[in-house]
Amino acid sequence: MEFFSHSPAETEALAERLALHLSPGAVIAYEGGLGMGKTAFTRGLARGLGYNGHVTSPTFTIVNEYEGTKLPLFHFDMYRLSGAEDLFDIGWEDYLDRGGVCAVEWSEMVADALPPETIYVRFARSPEHDSWRTISIEGVDLI
Repeated sequence: MEFFSHSPAETEALAERLALHLSPGAVIAYEGGLGMGKTAFTRGLARGLGYNGHVTSPTFTIVNEYEGTKLPLFHFDMYRLSGAEDLFDIGWEDYLDRGGVCAVEWSEMVADALPPETIYVRFARSPEHDSWRTISIEGVDLI
């Protein structure tokens, strides 16, 4: 499914909507360059899972954890990892077993470690306007 976002608020609202369709152990793989809205999407996802605090990119920490009232959210940034083997070194399997939702930025760095039922969210700049985004979601139906 393809969606268009004209603002960070619209991106967050789309992610909140996605959160309603997630179950424990869900993995969401983000694909898209810098400044495409991945952190805004994660803010909406966290809110949809019942977390109302501050959400930031885990660029230097690798993973941020947010305890929502519905499900915990584990927000990963794989940019600094050299491959899937590094992911297992930081306890990837433990996060999968904890029954939360794993949102993975720069997922292409660890594609080999993602489960087959992964939901893919792809971010691209809209050709109509530099600040608008096209967001494609694959692996779940948001109807």
